[in-house]
Amino acid sequence: MCLLIRFCRGKRKAERYWRESGVRKIANLGATKHLTILPLVDWYTSSEELKGEAGVSYLIKTDTNSILFDVGYNVEQSDPSPLLHNMKQLEVSMDDFDAIVISHNHCDHVGGTKWEKRKSFSLTTHQVNLEGKVVYTPIPMTYPGLNPICTETPTVIATGVATIGVIPNQDFFLGWILEQALAVNVGGKGIVLIMGCGHQTLSKIIKRAEALFEEPIYGVIGGLHYPVTDSREKMMGIKIQKYAGKCRLPWEPITMGNVKESIDRLKKLNPRVVGLSAHDSCDASIAVFRNAFPNAYRDIKVGEEISIES
Repeated sequence: MCLLIRFCRGKRKAERYWRESGVRKIANLGATKHLTILPLVDWYTSSEELKGEAGVSYLIKTDTNSILFDVGYNVEQSDPSPLLHNMKQLEVSMDDFDAIVISHNHCDHVGGTKWEKRKSFSLTTHQVNLEGKVVYTPIPMTYPGLNPICTETPTVIATGVATIGVIPNQDFFLGWILEQALAVNVGGKGIVLIMGCGHQTLSKIIKRAEALFEEPIYGVIGGLHYPVTDSREKMMGIKIQKYAGKCRLPWEPITMGNVKESIDRLKKLNPRVVGLSAHDSCDASIAVFRNAFPNAYRDIKVGEEISIES
């Protein structure tokens, strides 16, 4: 009963927050001619030498900046973590990014449950030296030697790159969630949205982006939490993602009808690049997305770069 009361109150709070969080158009965002997104952590990999897991970490590069978006899960707390292992295999070093953006404070995005509880993050079992890196977080978070910047409101963080600000939601089991996404403006094409889990809902992410930018939405890449037929995480046979993280009552499952509703919403934008992360969506949902956008769809696999040029 306590969880139900918390859920109902949280849902009302989230809707109030959404209604009252008016945003202004971002002026002088600028643009990049080149955008590459290299998955460093996700469920599927492009080769057997790479490690996949139910977490997210993408290396995002523009003309002038390199951003590490989330830092994976490291569910087994191994050292090196899947992130560091994959970075080594892909010849990516700590010098290859100058900023870190955390989408939301969940274990599969901050390096494990231990770091989530501490409102921190880690690239492996211990917090490596990240001196000189700029960190942007959706809630106040800490990291040794750094002063992370809380980007609760939309914030330009580089030429052509902005966070869209946090959008809240309430999950029955996981509680209050504040999540942000990244927006990258590719010159002559438009905004590419990069998401962690999409707990905000695709509809609100799109509405926020349309409120912030004059440019059209060109691409949508990342997690949207559509575990309709299966879950990447299981505990004692329970398909965890079908119950936790969906921001709905436990007895109200995400259906393929819900997935198709999101696809219909997205089709109105005529996106040229679409990629759904498998870390929190089942193969059936991915197949529906792939079939709906046959010319735009890109598989998200560790080591397989997605490139967009102006």
